[in-house]
Amino acid sequence: MADYSITLNGELRQLKDLEPDTPLLWVLRDHLNLVGTKFGCGIAQCGACTVHINGRPVRSCTIPVSAAGGATIKTIEGLADDGKLHPLQQAWIDLDVPQCGYCQAGQIMSAAALLDDKPDPTDADFDTAMAGNLCRCQTYGRIRAAIHKAADLRREGEKS
Repeated sequence: MADYSITLNGELRQLKDLEPDTPLLWVLRDHLNLVGTKFGCGIAQCGACTVHINGRPVRSCTIPVSAAGGATIKTIEGLADDGKLHPLQQAWIDLDVPQCGYCQAGQIMSAAALLDDKPDPTDADFDTAMAGNLCRCQTYGRIRAAIHKAADLRREGEKS
């Protein structure tokens, strides 16, 4: 058992008495009650558990808490800024992207990292960045449209 410090959604958090190999996903869900990050496969293949660690999208189901100690972590709960939805969240709503919704937090977190790296992504950028995020409902067309709309919303926000 060990203690860890992380910066989670902008707030320093102390994690006490955790097994070092506990997956970050379960720390988020079971110890910190942040349930937006979902368990999908447990082997980093589906993307439902995607969070950002130090600004990069990672699959939290296979990252041990010991590897996350000292890191800056952002979950879907921390994506909105000062009560204002992230452009992706707004685009998801505007375009009615989800069907069942289970994968959507992971989709949005991967898309947010894509937009941070490439503010005006091409479809090829989308294909590369989003390849590891699976959607059983097959809403990929709406996801792609929402990412492009979010890029437009960001550009409009920067102009004002």
